[in-house]
Amino acid sequence: MGRLVWAPRNALGYMARESTLRPLAHTVMKLMRHGPMGFEKPALVDARGVVRDLSGVLSDIVPATLSPHGLQRLRDIDPASLPAVEPGRIGVPYSGCAKFVGVGLNYADHAAESGLEIPAEPVLFMKATSCLAGPNDAVQLPQGSVKTDWEVELGVVIGTRARYVSEHAALGHVAGYCIVNDISEREYQLERGGTWDKGKSCDTFGPVGPWLVTTDEVPNPQALGLWLDVNGQRAQTGHSGAMVFGVARLVSYISRFMTLNPGDLITTGTPPGVGLGRKPPSFLRAGDTMRLGIDGLGEQFQTVHAWDASLAHG
Repeated sequence: MGRLVWAPRNALGYMARESTLRPLAHTVMKLMRHGPMGFEKPALVDARGVVRDLSGVLSDIVPATLSPHGLQRLRDIDPASLPAVEPGRIGVPYSGCAKFVGVGLNYADHAAESGLEIPAEPVLFMKATSCLAGPNDAVQLPQGSVKTDWEVELGVVIGTRARYVSEHAALGHVAGYCIVNDISEREYQLERGGTWDKGKSCDTFGPVGPWLVTTDEVPNPQALGLWLDVNGQRAQTGHSGAMVFGVARLVSYISRFMTLNPGDLITTGTPPGVGLGRKPPSFLRAGDTMRLGIDGLGEQFQTVHAWDASLAHG
């Protein structure tokens, strides 16, 4: 390993090194950020599950880091050469997300429990990036909310620009995958007129992480189990293979309506078991907890709080 030199960073955020890094045959690529909100530091998780500090190598995990070249630079680092850290708070696994695109009704059984038809084409909506939160951050109920709901979903992070890409080429534009809890206020979403965005973008309604897992660790995004527990009771169980529109189809389709840039995040829909679909419907209350996970992508845990301005991000 070359000795680290504290020098100006290049466009990818990397510091200069005195010598070429030794390539490894294979490096587990689970990227994460940890630390107080607004002051997160970059890290990776090695093959033994040890969190390794990357702040001596790059200042942050940004969209440019997610390019093929940027990820290869990280793969070329021997994780054992990096200091081990004990993370406290875990943040969103990268910064600079410019678009947070949602897909609705992408599991047939979820559409059925919602009383809606299976869509002929993907249903798209936007989540404001101000709703992004760390995977274990507190979830706040909006003021006056009585219908806040849970949704475990597979997140897709774009690594290279995608514009009118074919379905065949689409996965080549993906940097990696993550867990998203697409928290939704159903009254705002369905009863207040207009588009779904109203019920999808409230503060803390976008927990992401704990990791961004690169595509070499997830060779088939349609082979992942998803689950979510509310107050220790299983609410959702699903499999990404049951999507109406798979990840490649979604990336290709969305790229026909908007250019997808590095760092853009697509959340791909939820399996059945949401509160809206229960009989009678059941929604989150202050003090409730959610634990959710996806095969190979880790777990999240959130506690629900009444609105408290001190907990608001930013």
